[in-house]
Amino acid sequence: MAEEAASRQRFGSSDVLIDELFDTTHRVRTFVDGRLREHGASVARLRTLRVLALADGPLRMRDLAEHVGNAPRTTTTIVDSLERDGLLERVRHPTDRRAFLLTLTPEGERCHREAEELDRAALAVATGALGAAEREQLRVLLGRIRSAVADGSGGGSSNGGDGGSDGGDDTDG
Repeated sequence: MAEEAASRQRFGSSDVLIDELFDTTHRVRTFVDGRLREHGASVARLRTLRVLALADGPLRMRDLAEHVGNAPRTTTTIVDSLERDGLLERVRHPTDRRAFLLTLTPEGERCHREAEELDRAALAVATGALGAAEREQLRVLLGRIRSAVADGSGGGSSNGGDGGSDGGDDTDG
């Protein structure tokens, strides 16, 4: 374990904690993606389905890309795949001839619900070693890191703040 951490330190960032955060995030995503792929889904497809399912109405491609946090080309590839599988449809925008709106089909809604259940189960396994107090402590600590870099200037205080949460509800569910 120490050798693995030393390797990450040498080739990663200048802070082993940040390397551990990135490594943990990558491992959890890979684990969840593997569970979803066993059922024909993926994290990328689930995130797209989730945004469309939770939207107040149909979305333009660029709005979907922004909500999901993908490059437009990546979003187009995912949307093409979901459309080919009958999970979403593109309809002409009523006032902008150049734009299409994206909406889930009934099959897309069903697949979204199934993928959410698989996601919840995989994340429960991934975080199952943590008790409720540990989960809350980790959320608070991660919130403090997010707060320190929230404005992008990196000008957060180096004393770590007051130990409270950042006040936001950042759960990705």
